[in-house]
Amino acid sequence: MPKTKRATSAGTGRTKAAAGPPQPKHEPKHRWTFLTNHSHVLILLHANPGMLLREVAARVGITERAVQQIIVDLEEAGFVDRERIGRQNHYHVKTRNPLRHPVEAHCRIADLLNMVVNHPRAKDSLLARQPEA
Repeated sequence: MPKTKRATSAGTGRTKAAAGPPQPKHEPKHRWTFLTNHSHVLILLHANPGMLLREVAARVGITERAVQQIIVDLEEAGFVDRERIGRQNHYHVKTRNPLRHPVEAHCRIADLLNMVVNHPRAKDSLLARQPEA
């Protein structure tokens, strides 16, 4: 397989990074979190049902395509309903469903959402609706 040449920065001899898709605004400080990307997306959609997938992706720190796949997973599993309002999708989280893993199956989606969304510091977090540009 032939090697391709990479462009170098002028005069430095260092190679330039290939231009890729824009990076999400939110860069996690740690390699892992206690909640999954599925729960992050679910929480954001519950707090902001009309949030654009681009914004969800930026806040979670994943690609828009990954958010789309997560929403498909959540819809197929019966956790989210999608409603088209004008040109925009709105998502309704089914809060009475139990969490999926046997360790937390005694809790409902509402318990998770209440813990995060209704927390006193939630207004200062990435949950808060950002002003429209």
